[in-house]
Amino acid sequence: MGSILTKRAMIISLSLLLLLFFVPLANTVYAQNPGVSAQAAVLMDQDSGRVLFGKNEHEKMRIASITKIMTAVLAIESGKMDEMVKVSERAVYTEGSSIYLKQGERILLEDLVYGLMLRSGNDAAVAIAEHVGGSLDGFVFLMNQKATEIGMRDTYFSNPHGLDDHEKHFSTAYDMALLTKYAMNNGKYRKIAGTKTHKAPQEGEKWGRVWKNKNKLLRMYEYSTGGKTGFTKRAKRTLVSTAEKEGMGLIAVTLNDGDDWQDHINLFEWGFETYDLVPIVEKGTIEGLEGEIYKDSVETVRSFLYPLTEKEKSQVKNEITLIPPPKEGEWKNKLPSPIGKLTIHVADQTIGTMPLFIEGTHRNFEQKTFWETMKNVVKKFFVITVPYG
Repeated sequence: MGSILTKRAMIISLSLLLLLFFVPLANTVYAQNPGVSAQAAVLMDQDSGRVLFGKNEHEKMRIASITKIMTAVLAIESGKMDEMVKVSERAVYTEGSSIYLKQGERILLEDLVYGLMLRSGNDAAVAIAEHVGGSLDGFVFLMNQKATEIGMRDTYFSNPHGLDDHEKHFSTAYDMALLTKYAMNNGKYRKIAGTKTHKAPQEGEKWGRVWKNKNKLLRMYEYSTGGKTGFTKRAKRTLVSTAEKEGMGLIAVTLNDGDDWQDHINLFEWGFETYDLVPIVEKGTIEGLEGEIYKDSVETVRSFLYPLTEKEKSQVKNEITLIPPPKEGEWKNKLPSPIGKLTIHVADQTIGTMPLFIEGTHRNFEQKTFWETMKNVVKKFFVITVPYG
């Protein structure tokens, strides 16, 4: 029974390795924190997803217009950014903040996304939803589908703008940071979210529209790179913002925060002062391994960077697990891909896992299907574990 459980555990562990390829694991042990006035808040490292600070970060709350980050993401990913959108009556008469669209006018989807993010246009949100999703309901389905894909476990969307017109419309500070982490991997999103001013032509008029970003941090804070504001009477002030300094990107989210501008600056300053982005594993050949098949031949195909405090830098330990050659000799031309994994620990916590490859076999790994790789590797995964680093 014990061997069966061990084998099952091995298969589950390797499945995660192969599916995710690189797995940063959440760490919720915080250094001394800065404190914020928000009801809920989180500060997350943009690359690794490590939570550097949290306050009620998993509490489900109303989120107001930071909902529009998801709306922007879906619009950008739709492949329709260069299409013209015909504005409906429903979009024009959406209540709240507006970019003053006119019924029947045609406007570029990309310009609508700028109006959505910079001026928080609720009319823009509905126009985007109808064009990308075919209908509001169709778009809301896409929003929740994408939330599940990203891992937003405590989120449910009922509209594309965040107005308080549905009781079942909520998220958490943590989930919104996850969404922003995902969004910031898209160059178009980064550009739009960090734009201070955008000009868009207006059909039927000699003058165009000029939109200035409501996110004051782009002007207040030198390291600010973007974000999204939000407010409704029930949600109060919500804010997502991003900042980057010396190669380290941070994401701050606050919900129901009357002093959000200053709180975000304080969070960023504390994060940059407390943590350094450390290259724990460098891309390339792993040195110091013994055995003819492994020596100067095992490699990582990407680097592993992680935010660490000064104390944590001395607590890093790497562990390498390798598949040994078969008893009858070498693998000849059938080298396993991957050949093993590198597990990274800080103190008693595992913070990440990376696959290892014999040089030249990484391409084979990419071309195989997941289950083909699983079948070949699990059979041979009787491990050699080597402390490293």
